[in-house]
Amino acid sequence: MSTNVLRTAEGWWVVRDDRAVPVATGAVTTAELIADRDAVTGAVREAAASPGAGTPIGELAVLPPVTVPCRVVAQMVNYHSHARDSGFTGDIPPAFFRKASGSISGPHDSVVRPPHVRLLDYEIELGLVMGARLPVGAVVGDGDLPSYVAGVVVTNDVSARDVQLSKTQFYESKSYPTFTPTGPFLTLLDPDDFAHLLDLRLRLSVNGDLRQDRTVADMIVRPAEALTLLARFQTLAPGDLLLTGTPGGTALKAPPKAVEKIGALLPPAMKWKAFFRSQARNPRYLREGDLITASIATANGRLDLGEQRTSVVDAR
Repeated sequence: MSTNVLRTAEGWWVVRDDRAVPVATGAVTTAELIADRDAVTGAVREAAASPGAGTPIGELAVLPPVTVPCRVVAQMVNYHSHARDSGFTGDIPPAFFRKASGSISGPHDSVVRPPHVRLLDYEIELGLVMGARLPVGAVVGDGDLPSYVAGVVVTNDVSARDVQLSKTQFYESKSYPTFTPTGPFLTLLDPDDFAHLLDLRLRLSVNGDLRQDRTVADMIVRPAEALTLLARFQTLAPGDLLLTGTPGGTALKAPPKAVEKIGALLPPAMKWKAFFRSQARNPRYLREGDLITASIATANGRLDLGEQRTSVVDAR
């Protein structure tokens, strides 16, 4: 059975219903906590033995359960629904990019829009938190996932689309501080839990308007294959984070075919100017005061990664 863990400035806590019991550990980093599973198990037993014990979660100032520095790797266009929104047809080659770990923020922290960013977008993603070293050359099957992945988290791959598109620059556009809200829980998985990953439903709303709603079954390159592809060139370590792509429903969508063909005839500077002018009229991009709500869970409640509530503010 999975175990939900959260982090505060005071340490780590095991979650039971709406209360949290402290974990007796000296772990400071996520990797250290994962290595001290005995302490987590002890807190689980304590919570089970004393129903109603612990601190109400609402009284805790929750920090992201993935500590920095760490590697943050992300998959690009990895849901069929997102591929359709993006105008892709046919086979989509797997692609990865990096994000700065300094972009990781808490599940209730504000998302800060930099002054030069006008097209701020959201992307709910299932994050895999590594529990063991993934060496270059590793081949990972579905049955091997428990050997490498310790748990899962809710993440939001916030994106500055005007930077991403005009500069073809993923690293910058997705790495500003607060551009990876993470948590609230680190859901530590038992081996039997991995069979239920495809049942996880990703849901993201803006001001109560449901924008994204798909299960992991819509994913193109699933976790075991993704880790195998990454291991061709990339080592991962305990505590590192892999963002596994977002479903359809983001603010950015491919233009209609007729508009796309006309745009291809324009000089690059004119094309981007026309594109950004049209996107500026798109009301789905994030603006100051917007409230983003994001959650990932199975319908039967076996896995519940909790809910993020992050507001958008403009940098001052």
